[in-house]
Amino acid sequence: MSTPSQPTVEDQQVLDGLVAEVALREQVRARYAELAERATAGSAQDDCGCGQPSDCGCDAGCCGPAAEAPGIGAGLYTAADRDVLPDTAVLASLGCGNPTAVAELREGETVLDLGSGGGIDVLLSAHRVGPAGKAYGLDMTEEMLALARRNATQAGARNVEFLKGHIEAIPLPAATVDVVISNCVINLSVDKPAVFAETFRVLKPGGRLGVSDIVAEDHLTPTDRAERGSHVGCIAGALSSAEYRAGLARAGFTDVSVTFTHQVGDGLHSAIIKATRPRAAVTDPTATRSELRVVGQAGCC
Repeated sequence: MSTPSQPTVEDQQVLDGLVAEVALREQVRARYAELAERATAGSAQDDCGCGQPSDCGCDAGCCGPAAEAPGIGAGLYTAADRDVLPDTAVLASLGCGNPTAVAELREGETVLDLGSGGGIDVLLSAHRVGPAGKAYGLDMTEEMLALARRNATQAGARNVEFLKGHIEAIPLPAATVDVVISNCVINLSVDKPAVFAETFRVLKPGGRLGVSDIVAEDHLTPTDRAERGSHVGCIAGALSSAEYRAGLARAGFTDVSVTFTHQVGDGLHSAIIKATRPRAAVTDPTATRSELRVVGQAGCC
């Protein structure tokens, strides 16, 4: 009778990595499920908003009120935008920018919001693209999806659809989206190269990416970032500016730019990231999942 072989060091490392990824993803899911429930109940987001490098655990009174957090939440939207949205959509806003403005949406376009949360950016996108366009929201959290669908009904938005899934495996056919947006979600991913590859896949040739995210200065190492905050605290998983540009270029994007907008921590900034899928492009699919995985061990809001 043969004896089962022992796993190699490499096998064990892969297994450990998968276990860590599952644990991190569950932390994010649980965190945002709680925030969705609080928004549904009419409570503002918790005391430790995205971009609080102290990572205090969000106990009552531990950090300053969310409204005082620099450059985070619904305050980044104009009053005119907030006024047309349900209150619960505004309460659930945890982003670090306004991607609907960044992406310069046009009438008739199809838009996909990665990590759509309570639906604030989907609803604003639906308004901008008009009845001839469509806005998709993708989220992995049932509670956020339920909140977003209620918000869409309350807003009377008919050209929206919310999908359950992961941003590393987008449940849409290839070349079906004109614009991909996201608001401080990509650095939550445990596999950012997969996010970039999937974004490239679903975009039509000539389509564009316009997202807001937390980005680190290039001199900060992954260890430096981990020391400044947790996975769900939007800090430890932030790519550096150079890593962001390299990852998008590796996935096949051109015209890549990363522009810091405001500081959210020591060496960490909210940033606008733009890129284009060329109208005719050839990319190496084997080169999209490897070199950035080590950085993707934590994330953002």
